[in-house]
Amino acid sequence: MRRIAAALAFLPMSALAETPMTGDEFDAYMTGKTLTFSANGLPYGIEYYAPSRRVIWSFIDGDCVMGEWYEADGAICFVYENDPEPKCWEVFRDPGGIRAEFLDGPGASVIYEVEESEPLICDNMGA
Repeated sequence: MRRIAAALAFLPMSALAETPMTGDEFDAYMTGKTLTFSANGLPYGIEYYAPSRRVIWSFIDGDCVMGEWYEADGAICFVYENDPEPKCWEVFRDPGGIRAEFLDGPGASVIYEVEESEPLICDNMGA
């Protein structure tokens, strides 16, 4: 037991904190919120997290798309009505909110929670 504690003492704290959120943790944190995200310091999009793992996503252009999310192999995956191909992310809690690292494409895409937003206004849905 002492060896394990001693070994853990030499790990950087960030290595211990880098456990992706589970589906239940993600659900508890996100449900009922509308969050704005950024990528590379620029606005990326806004998403509303409804009950029952439903979402409404909008890039900054105001056009919205309905979808849902689910947990798969330690990742949080999204499918949208206009694109049934899953988009999977590892999601982490950071001091300023969440950080999501895209898993399904070339290059490393990372988005960050910027703020909790006002409700979505969807130009294409009459909402």
